[in-house]
Amino acid sequence: MAAASRCCAAAWLCLLGLLRDAVAFAPEAAATRRLRTRRAAVGPRDGMNVLFIVVDDLRPVLGCYGDKLVKSPNIDQLASQSIVFSNAYAQQAVCAPSRVSFLTGRRPDTTRLYDFYSYWRVHAGNYSTMPQYFKENGYVTLSVGKVFHPGVSSNHSDDYPYSWSVPPFHPSTEKYENDKTCRGKDGKLYANLVCPVDVAEMPSGTLPDIQSTEEAIRLLNVMKTNKQKFFLAVGYHKPHIPLRYPQEFLKLYPLENITLAPDPWVPAKLPSVAYNPWADIRQRDDVKALNVSFPYGPLPDDFQRQIRQSYYAAVSYVDMQVGLLLDALDDVGLSNSTIVVFTADHGWSLGEHGEWAKYSNFDVATRVPLMFYVPGMTTSSVSQGERVFPYLDPFSHILGLVPQGQSKKAVELVSLFSTLAELAGLQVPPVCPETSFHVALCTEGASIVQYFNASEDKMEEEKDGCDDTYRCFNEEPVAFSQYPRPADTPQWNSDKPKLKDIRIMGYSMRTIDYRYTVWVGFNPNIFHANFEDVHAGELYMVETDPNQDYNIYNNTSHGCFFKKILGFLKH
Repeated sequence: MAAASRCCAAAWLCLLGLLRDAVAFAPEAAATRRLRTRRAAVGPRDGMNVLFIVVDDLRPVLGCYGDKLVKSPNIDQLASQSIVFSNAYAQQAVCAPSRVSFLTGRRPDTTRLYDFYSYWRVHAGNYSTMPQYFKENGYVTLSVGKVFHPGVSSNHSDDYPYSWSVPPFHPSTEKYENDKTCRGKDGKLYANLVCPVDVAEMPSGTLPDIQSTEEAIRLLNVMKTNKQKFFLAVGYHKPHIPLRYPQEFLKLYPLENITLAPDPWVPAKLPSVAYNPWADIRQRDDVKALNVSFPYGPLPDDFQRQIRQSYYAAVSYVDMQVGLLLDALDDVGLSNSTIVVFTADHGWSLGEHGEWAKYSNFDVATRVPLMFYVPGMTTSSVSQGERVFPYLDPFSHILGLVPQGQSKKAVELVSLFSTLAELAGLQVPPVCPETSFHVALCTEGASIVQYFNASEDKMEEEKDGCDDTYRCFNEEPVAFSQYPRPADTPQWNSDKPKLKDIRIMGYSMRTIDYRYTVWVGFNPNIFHANFEDVHAGELYMVETDPNQDYNIYNNTSHGCFFKKILGFLKH
């Protein structure tokens, strides 16, 4: 038993090193040569604008990701002109930590933000952000909607004036998000989870994401007139709960077409520390009325279907907003000179593993859509005034569009900063040293531009033909995520523990082939994870267990195999 614990501790000390070194998937000299080559190739895109679209709680339920039920023609159209990453992962599946991580290019252990209640510039280090870097390089930087998480974690200012040229825009109606605006069958208003609405009855006759689209379009017209380079970030609230969206989108998803999750049960070998008890949705009026038991539920099947139906409807509502925004980019004649990035802060469980919401290390919570449209790179050059993104009505368009290019490489949102800098022709920020709290400008995520043009088949051939096993494993991309817990068993605050209450940290490593998670003791006073104090572990082999239902961590043969993989990655 002691030997096994020592073996596990050694393996995870290796992983701890990987968390620090994950920005370098290949030897430094080779990485430098590739970077120099790619910088030269990027030259023609110098000075391009950036439209950065981030959606709240959006898992990849999109047509371009193979979902057969969803109606997402506008995002699919964007994908048809983009490189799409099918294995992209957030670094923590909760809003503020994820957003601060990808906007600073630092992992949660460096931002020291695992909850909502600290500002990294004060609490960790005065780190530069991605929009700040663009601003310092001559761009007008603009924020619309939810880009940074509002509140303490962005200094109650969305990090203005550091990150933005003008104060960020927030929709006037977002203050009603959690009010009783959902009309029940009895005609009364409730604060429900499932909340299709008549927009005309809403405060000011609109919804926050509609207002954000209108403001973003206004700003595009202003920037066209001003002829200045811009970095415009647009954050959409849906499908974050409450699932409040125009009721007409329900027509796209008849309830009889909605199935339960493929695995709506709590897996038999799931460690209790890994489970999230979805405390936030339990606070909604319609869920409260069901009086489900804590922590495992389950919710009634018919209500599960209603949640899934409304999630899909909210995705189509956001697709409409994205379509209107991209159509406006065409209207102002900037589609040929604007990089478009589309992603989400994390995913959302829709009943898989008996879980709802995010707050876990599973793929359904950490995996996100990620695509980049780069004129002249992901598609042929676009003529001035050429329409690239004509608006497509999700009620009448059923498209079979496929991504312009697709990469299966495991990538991370923490790489966004360096990737966008490279695409825009800016100097790529340096890789962070092992301890970087004192370093204002560096990143812990390597640029993924190297995957844009390379043929997936060619890369697989190179991997298969590799005669250096250690080097092959070292170059295999890895995505890291983590999640804190207050205890080994589900508590009322398991989903969103405050820093002072964190006692365990779950570190998770995802490759194309497997997900491996270890839950270790954590001291919040000194931000220390103790890899000799292993509380539980998870190992899922993707090929045979794509839904991550069958934990084989305690299988001796697989444990030894994985220890070897960790050794190769560390080599």
